[in-house]
Amino acid sequence: MVSFGDQEQISRFIQQALQEDKFKDDITTSLVIPAGLITEAVIEARQEGIPAGLDICRQVFTAVDHKLDIRLFCKDGDSVRTGDIVARIRGSAWSILRAERTALNILGWMSGIATLTRQFVEQVKGSGALICDTRKTTPTLRMFEKYAVRAGGGHNHRMNLADGVLIKDNHLNVLRATGKTLGEAAALARNSAPEGIKVEVEVTSYEEALEVAAAGVDVILLDNMAAAEMKRVAEALSGRVKLEASGGITLENVAEVGATGVDYISIGALTHSAKNMDFSLEIASY
Repeated sequence: MVSFGDQEQISRFIQQALQEDKFKDDITTSLVIPAGLITEAVIEARQEGIPAGLDICRQVFTAVDHKLDIRLFCKDGDSVRTGDIVARIRGSAWSILRAERTALNILGWMSGIATLTRQFVEQVKGSGALICDTRKTTPTLRMFEKYAVRAGGGHNHRMNLADGVLIKDNHLNVLRATGKTLGEAAALARNSAPEGIKVEVEVTSYEEALEVAAAGVDVILLDNMAAAEMKRVAEALSGRVKLEASGGITLENVAEVGATGVDYISIGALTHSAKNMDFSLEIASY
């Protein structure tokens, strides 16, 4: 199973999500469903995909009612087909109905990210390139979205601004206003970075890549380069520095990018444009 993270943050997130839905004030359920009724429900995949967030889904139900009996039939990162049952819940009908939408929202959101990530991973299989996310995540929900990327077989880029040096175009624009060249900016970062911190610099051309490589950085980010230019850089710098491709990468062109020899391919769409995976909760028995 893919490792998650801070349980306290997970619990806080679940409580906020449930409070947003005012689960204790479910007027419909309290008016039409007899109190004390015990029932059983299943969560079914309505499409092929990669589930992520199954244990969080479970925790949503137990946060509403710790007496619910919940069984998971697969784990995050598994492949499921249309019609597969991923979980079964038995207990109070009131509790199941109150937790249903919050649990499915979380499961569908995270599984959509994992599913899209897996599609990208499959496209570059055999190339050696790793599919990575970016910091283009939903504010306050980064931990969950980056976990879903890992569940889909991808890798996490920086978790936050303190996680590594990445000199991008706007940093360079500011530095150039002070008279520094690209190579000087790269050398400044390399010489000043704390021990253990990787230094990465964004470039837009073959010539800039060679200039930055001479400064001894760890990773060079090839921003919006054509595949032919990426391959030229990779051939020149193979074994000297890690290369990351980013910008304009889609399922249609990622295989071509992976074949250029880059080490990493970072894709913001993994977290900001994934479509929710469809799950449904069905009452199975009374």
